[in-house]
Amino acid sequence: MELYYEDKKDQKQILEKANNINYNININNNESLLFKGDNFKVLSFLLKKYKNKIDLVYIDPPFNTANNFYVSKTRANSISSNKNSELAYSDKMSKEEFLEFLRERIVIIKELLSDKGSLYLHIDYKIGQYVKIIMDEIFGEENFKNDITRIKSNPKNFYRKAYGNEKDVILFYSKNAKNNIWNDLRIPLEEDEINEKFNKKDEKGRRYTTIPLHAPGETKNGITGQPWRNIPVPEGRHWRTDPSEFDKLDEKGDIEWSSKGNPRIKKYADEHKGKKIQDIWKFKDPQRPIYPTEKNMEMIKRIILQSSNNNSIVLDCFAGSGTTLECANELGRRWIGVDNSNVAIDKIKNRKIGKYQFNDITNSDITNM
Repeated sequence: MELYYEDKKDQKQILEKANNINYNININNNESLLFKGDNFKVLSFLLKKYKNKIDLVYIDPPFNTANNFYVSKTRANSISSNKNSELAYSDKMSKEEFLEFLRERIVIIKELLSDKGSLYLHIDYKIGQYVKIIMDEIFGEENFKNDITRIKSNPKNFYRKAYGNEKDVILFYSKNAKNNIWNDLRIPLEEDEINEKFNKKDEKGRRYTTIPLHAPGETKNGITGQPWRNIPVPEGRHWRTDPSEFDKLDEKGDIEWSSKGNPRIKKYADEHKGKKIQDIWKFKDPQRPIYPTEKNMEMIKRIILQSSNNNSIVLDCFAGSGTTLECANELGRRWIGVDNSNVAIDKIKNRKIGKYQFNDITNSDITNM
């Protein structure tokens, strides 16, 4: 499926244009990098040295809102559009212009991603369905992993004849769905979940539940199909492990025997590894942001921890105030940040982002290739 609109370029055209952009900048490949300038030009320049090398990209581009966004010059941490405000960025393109603007950058991002890399694209519900089609077109539907619903704010009580909006969306794609970095983060159970799932207590007050010693599926000839302590394996089942392990568990008191002599394994709440993260996240944005549309740091950290490793490079080419860059630095990743806004660059430089190389390409000449 493809999305058609006026002046849509062929992907080959986009890459040809990108490959003709270069700058006489010496890059230290062992440092994090901050660029001021048009992100298409910066991404094109990065293709020369970072193609197939970036493990994680998180971007929070404009949402095609038809608004300008300002930051107060006189009041700290204030987003305002009064006479004392400074333009942070403008988001005033037609829908077609915006989609092509974003699409050109996604085409290059895919080239920059490593074979185990992922892109998380943060977008709102009004334009997100169009962006999803573009992402399918560029990455392939088979490399779509999730659309994550993010609860961003408290419920709205406006007078528009529609439901309140308290969510936006993160589109998660990998370059290769069978090979992407996935650290399988887990989150702790809530107290009510612990009470419900682990509804028994031992003599020390530890909460636990019990599970059968067997699991679905028959073992025809193996040891997990043989009787244990003269107890046969139920029909259509097999022992979860070598039955000799059950003797060790029983010795430790980790098998509970019913009044009828049926054994079950004890599973303790304090040994639970946590539950799998689902696709609805509740991460509200800062109440006093330092930059328009500043995102929640804990949400960004989750993404970085889930889809990158310690030796990974993390890219954010719509860096804004630098939340992604600070999170990447805190978690020990190298990062590359790009923004064209003076306000954004100033905010980034005031963050705790470690050692980095800064390059301003706004007045640099393109080297002909």
